Amino acid sequence: MGRFASTASLYEYLRPPYPAEFFRSVAHRLGLTRQSSLIDLGTGPGLLALGFGPYVGRVVGVDPEPAMLDSARLAASRAGRHVTLIDGKAETLAADIGSFDIVTIGRALHWMDREPTLARLDQLVAHDGAIAICASFSAADGSNPWLDGYNEIRRRWSPAKLWEEAGRGTRTHRDLPTFFRGSSFQPTELVTVETSHLVGLHDLAKRTLTYSSSSPEALGENVDEMLRDVGQHLAPFSRDGGIAETIVSTAQIVKRY
Repeated sequence: MGRFASTASLYEYLRPPYPAEFFRSVAHRLGLTRQSSLIDLGTGPGLLALGFGPYVGRVVGVDPEPAMLDSARLAASRAGRHVTLIDGKAETLAADIGSFDIVTIGRALHWMDREPTLARLDQLVAHDGAIAICASFSAADGSNPWLDGYNEIRRRWSPAKLWEEAGRGTRTHRDLPTFFRGSSFQPTELVTVETSHLVGLHDLAKRTLTYSSSSPEALGENVDEMLRDVGQHLAPFSRDGGIAETIVSTAQIVKRY
């Protein structure tokens, strides 16, 4: 069973969502059309593949976790969209898969081996194509007053090694110039969309289970106790069972130079 197998059924519904405005903004910035092709590496339940689907023609999603691909397949069926799903890793994709106008990567870059990934991206990205490194997360600027305590509880219950890995993943996502150094790519512009919504207290508590460092597999018999801790922390911020959340969705555009 893969690292994210125990999170697959929750990931699609509980992670901070990418709003429709985000997909419109990125598609407009990149000039995507129905003639464009997209491949989403580390697609998970297909959030990016399906979100960009209306703006492109061919869509391919790649993930090494079969449970995540099952979730993506169901989501595509519900949305009435065709997505070609491949069980595998970005680094080992078949050479005959072709090139794409846009390659999207969510919170998956830090799981990829840098050198083979860069070599594969050189083949996957069309001559005038682009890479979009995407993320959607709770704003850490003070607009979510519950966030620091929420993350502290996650840290306290997470196995230390997995929490350290999560921190390395965040640093990789933020330090893209270093990741792409020495390659034919460089980060150019950052597309940012900020939105606000209400999320249910229990859904926000259960979101902790979608992260590898605090997944059901990582926590084992401690799942219920951690959820109880998170729920007690969130309760003072709740109004009629809902908690206000400000979300920042970003796409770092990376192009050839």
